[in-house]
Amino acid sequence: MKRRSFVKGSLISGAAAAIAPVAAVSQSKPLKDKIPYIEHYELRVYTFKDERQQKITEDFYREVFVPMMQQKRYETVGVFTELDPAGQTKLYVLIPFNTYVHAEGLYYFLEDNKDYWARGAAYLNAPADNPAFEHLETSMLKAFKHMPSKQIPAREKRIFELRQYKSASEAAGKKKIEMFNDKGEIDIFKRLGFKPVFFGETIIGNDRPNLTYMVTFKDMEDKGAHWKAFGGDPEWKKISAVPEYADALLVSKITSTMLVPTDYSGI
Repeated sequence: MKRRSFVKGSLISGAAAAIAPVAAVSQSKPLKDKIPYIEHYELRVYTFKDERQQKITEDFYREVFVPMMQQKRYETVGVFTELDPAGQTKLYVLIPFNTYVHAEGLYYFLEDNKDYWARGAAYLNAPADNPAFEHLETSMLKAFKHMPSKQIPAREKRIFELRQYKSASEAAGKKKIEMFNDKGEIDIFKRLGFKPVFFGETIIGNDRPNLTYMVTFKDMEDKGAHWKAFGGDPEWKKISAVPEYADALLVSKITSTMLVPTDYSGI
């Protein structure tokens, strides 16, 4: 069986399986009353050996992928490089979807799109002895219920902090998410002007269980001022003082990456 035929069949089967329960629900009651609107996000992280690889990959996103999403799928794709890389920068690509089924629809749409494969050939068909990147990590995240859709900051001078909190167990990970959703942590971020872009639980990817989120600053000085305000916020002190929410119990590793948007990034 040809690869594309197999992939297409798998995507159709997966989409049908996901849609079937929804269809059954909609016959008895409006969908919005049964299933909450929760965005999903695909996060791609590229590692490059040199500038040549970075250029091939960035040209693909700048000239092919991002314009195609804007014209055909109406997705707002974020593309970022590291603010202060140790060597060749990594490339971060954030692709939002209305639902997980929408993600499957995108992969199916691209699989047999001749224009996509032709225009993106340098990246999509890069030879094994001269690849377009050294390593690609991909994760799928589900938005938090208290912030079910992304919020795009103004297109002005800005940098982003991408933070990931890894937990040692599923229960600990859920408890940490509870702090954001039910105990008001997201509200503190918004009130203090962090301009969060998204909060998401990683449902497919590396280092699970973890949660990942992105916040926005003008510059590093602005970042420092905001985190200082957060640490001294009375509401945050109240939440973090609860013994069951202690970081030592819920978080085993915190990763922070400072990013800058490319000139063609939609975020």
